[in-house]
Amino acid sequence: MNVRAMFIDMDGTLLKSSNDISRRNIEAINRLIHQGVKVFLATGRHYEITAPYHKKIGLQTPMICLNGATIHAAETGKVMQMKTVRVNEERFHHLTGDDPCNVIIHTANGLYCKETNEEIDYWTKVGQLPPRYIGDLRQANYQDVLKYSVRTGTPSPKISALFKKEAEVIDWNDGFEMVAPNTSKWSAIKSLLTEFRISPDDVVAIGDGPNDIEMLRHVSFGVAMGNASEKVKAAADFVTGHHENDGLAEFIECYLLKSHATYAI
Repeated sequence: MNVRAMFIDMDGTLLKSSNDISRRNIEAINRLIHQGVKVFLATGRHYEITAPYHKKIGLQTPMICLNGATIHAAETGKVMQMKTVRVNEERFHHLTGDDPCNVIIHTANGLYCKETNEEIDYWTKVGQLPPRYIGDLRQANYQDVLKYSVRTGTPSPKISALFKKEAEVIDWNDGFEMVAPNTSKWSAIKSLLTEFRISPDDVVAIGDGPNDIEMLRHVSFGVAMGNASEKVKAAADFVTGHHENDGLAEFIECYLLKSHATYAI
């Protein structure tokens, strides 16, 4: 396989649980770039907390954010593509407003959330952009929603199923997310492959979450992290090491770097 592009998930793949990138991962990515491969980040994160890592690695490619709802230019962060999602707000807030769960609404103008927590505090620190609103979202005035995130603390397929006709739903172990219909990391990847004139046959993708499954299935070679669930691993062509043990770098070094690759893919 002639690899021309690689798409990399962030949380649980590129990053350790501490939200740090290891030197080994950075070096492996840069050696791959010097080999002529275009490397992209494809994440569920919003732009402001993706860009600092993009810069730290030294990438010069567009960023796929919010599970494919947005694509941002490398240097300016300008939105190249944006897909908004619309659901029945009355029903949504009826189901989530009084429950002990957190709701995070990513919009084109910023973040709105039911309550703050350690994760949102981290986002604010890294992205230098605090939420525009914290409190009862039934009273919030927001528009142009890019992603809804409902954190219940447990799988919630009965609730998420109520929105599958209105949105693309991603179920997690601690809740679910919703983006526009037919929107995913893979849909955004297809747009970028067209722009860069790269065939899916020349693409590798790597990730660990349910929002990565579609891209792992559709690129030529999908790689699941060792920390991924069995469902994600089943969608991949290969399983590498755990994200805490630099499984990303391990795969790049063993299979993609021409000077050190021990196996062809």
